[in-house]
Amino acid sequence: MITKKDQCFYLSTKNTTYLFSVTETGHLEHLYYGKTIAPDSINLEALSEKRSLPIGTGTAYDNAHKTLFLGNLCLEYSTMGKGDCRESSVDIEYGRGMHTLDFTVKDFRILQGKPRTFGGLAESYGDKETCTTLEITLKDTCLPIRLALSYTAFEDSDVITRRSTLFNDSDRTITIRNLASLQLDLDEDDWNFVTFDGAWSRERYQHERPLMPGIMINDSKTGVSSAEHNPCVFLTKQGSTPSNGECIGCNLVYSGNHRELVETSPYGKVRLLTGINPATFSWELSSQDRFQSPEAVLTFSSLGMNGASNNFHHFINNHIVRGPWKFRERPVLVNNWEATYFNFSEDKLIALAKQSAELGAELFVLDDGWFGIRNDDTTSLGDWTVNPKKLPSGLSRLSLEIHRLGMMFGLWVEPEMISVESELYKKHPDWMVAIPGRTPSVGRNQHLLDLTRLDVREYLFKILSDTWHLADVNYIKWDMNRTFSDLYSANSEIHNHGEFIHRYVLGLYELLSRLTAAFPNVLFESCASGGNRFDLGMLCFMPQTWTSDNTDALCRLYIQEGTSCGYPLSTMGSHVSASPNHQTLRKTDLDSRFNIAAFGVLGYELDITKLTRQQKEAVKAQISFYKAHRAILQFGTFNRIKLANSSSNQVVWLVHNADKSELLVLFAQKLNPSNPGTDKLRIEGAHLEAIYEVFPRQQKIDLKSIGDLINQISPFAISEGSKTQDALSNAVSLDSEIEHYRVSGELLANAGIKLNQQFGGTGYNAETRVLGDFGSRLYIFKRIN
Repeated sequence: MITKKDQCFYLSTKNTTYLFSVTETGHLEHLYYGKTIAPDSINLEALSEKRSLPIGTGTAYDNAHKTLFLGNLCLEYSTMGKGDCRESSVDIEYGRGMHTLDFTVKDFRILQGKPRTFGGLAESYGDKETCTTLEITLKDTCLPIRLALSYTAFEDSDVITRRSTLFNDSDRTITIRNLASLQLDLDEDDWNFVTFDGAWSRERYQHERPLMPGIMINDSKTGVSSAEHNPCVFLTKQGSTPSNGECIGCNLVYSGNHRELVETSPYGKVRLLTGINPATFSWELSSQDRFQSPEAVLTFSSLGMNGASNNFHHFINNHIVRGPWKFRERPVLVNNWEATYFNFSEDKLIALAKQSAELGAELFVLDDGWFGIRNDDTTSLGDWTVNPKKLPSGLSRLSLEIHRLGMMFGLWVEPEMISVESELYKKHPDWMVAIPGRTPSVGRNQHLLDLTRLDVREYLFKILSDTWHLADVNYIKWDMNRTFSDLYSANSEIHNHGEFIHRYVLGLYELLSRLTAAFPNVLFESCASGGNRFDLGMLCFMPQTWTSDNTDALCRLYIQEGTSCGYPLSTMGSHVSASPNHQTLRKTDLDSRFNIAAFGVLGYELDITKLTRQQKEAVKAQISFYKAHRAILQFGTFNRIKLANSSSNQVVWLVHNADKSELLVLFAQKLNPSNPGTDKLRIEGAHLEAIYEVFPRQQKIDLKSIGDLINQISPFAISEGSKTQDALSNAVSLDSEIEHYRVSGELLANAGIKLNQQFGGTGYNAETRVLGDFGSRLYIFKRIN
């Protein structure tokens, strides 16, 4: 709901209130964002900044308002040159290097629902029943330039989205240096800044630091939203916990360079800005033209980061993800990449598919290497026709065989790239992004295609469409394996290459819009060297994203936990791979790999044909368990109880259905302690009036994990690494512990369950929990009353 009374705008959602007012000079003063305040309780005088005295060395707005210092007001937008020396949300050069602007309110309107953006940006959606929009138009006091601020309140998600639109009503071109999507000014500085940072194979590790005087920046200059710094950030009140305390979350519906800036002023005020990164952006706005920023997403919760995350999850599942796969359970897949890499044949793929089908998989995905003459990563990108040596019968026959097995067929592509060693490059060298006369940089032996060009997008649409129809695909993995460099385009529409990256993103969105409309039933998964472009912009077209190329169970605790802070489990591709892991060489047990991968969209990426009988039985049981609980694991309410990102040796995650009649809890440990103490599960998310039956998912323990201790009970000696040990391990395994409870939700929430003892070197029986390093259990909580 959005209303205006006197000079105050009131934006409300189910549990939050956002307030700002119009000052006597026509500026917008931010008053409050937090827990719900009833409209009749609002007192403008109490909420407004007091301005009875001037500020020493400050610059007053004008002679008529000598105590109005914009530099000490919480504002809804900001400009430079009128006394506010903090980072501004709007920066325009309009002639002879001048940047001073002064926008004041001209008019406003309140609309039911959410108007569509223009210009091809990705965006959220909502109808008249779920959201309300406020549009405020501001005009510069001296120049023919207007600024429109849009606010959409999604009541069901406790989310407010923001965007800015600049109108050039003058008769000359102006240059936009910065146009933030969102500015939020707060009047207290006791916050922590939470970001999600990393690199390839260690994406979105959570980092938290207290605000200090000055500026903190979280950004990307790589051309994509990046694994280095995700656009999702949080402000958490100091002293808060994962499930308690004030928390503000912010994200951006955009897939290019972004910047999130937090500035703490000398007067204890905090400014948060997010939008396109001005470090790599400038836009020439012609006379009578307009430019719109990407959409920013804002949420508040008094229930800590878990509460803010749940708001984001609800918003993304309901107002970002769209199409037939919205809320549709995603299939369990098998991907051939780590099983074969580039070295595969038709027979090998069919053998993998047959075994996958027998174990319960629902989707078989053919990854890189199926096209052109591609036997490594040096050739053929851009040549999206089948490799006849590897697939002599073509994609259509392979697809037919997969479908005959009762599975869907999926295909990997990397359309945004070109190889110098390709037929496409020979025909169209000018389609490659490179600066004339300068040797281009290279990433993964490949270069960017210029998606700002219509002819490039037309070529990709046709060749991809033709191939996908021929292959009768049900799933597409859309990869992108390098970042941007050598920015230049032969596109005659581009005169200022400060526009290149944004035009590229718009070109990408246009191509994805056409392809997803042409293939509405195909499940698309975004990928960029794993999680290098995990953002809300891509999720507008593809309902899930490959979370990371790193499938190591321990690393995935950090990666998936960090990702879950901003994105729901239904968007996170999570695979079980081989051990030792191909990225870390770490050995982890098969069931723990599954337990962690289950918190997302499950897949397998290993050579299933080489598994032992015991391992195949374990995988079959895993897939069966996942299918039985898939609705909760993909679309349930997720909370982090004990964080991987803390000093604790334990990690505890919880996911539950809407009425809390079923809960699934992951208990994982990083390292196996010697002579361990008591482990306890305390689950505050339980329904307090319920009675629950609690038991662990049954797992198998490999005899090799206990080493030569087997000789304490074996009638004959078994040597470590011997064929006898291998044969015994393949034939026999230990059952995991017997453990069962019937307890109240009140007990679970307030006291918790003390679990069976872990193995500590003093004995073993049927109740002993054997986890080892990087071990885990999944506990099932079923309501029985």
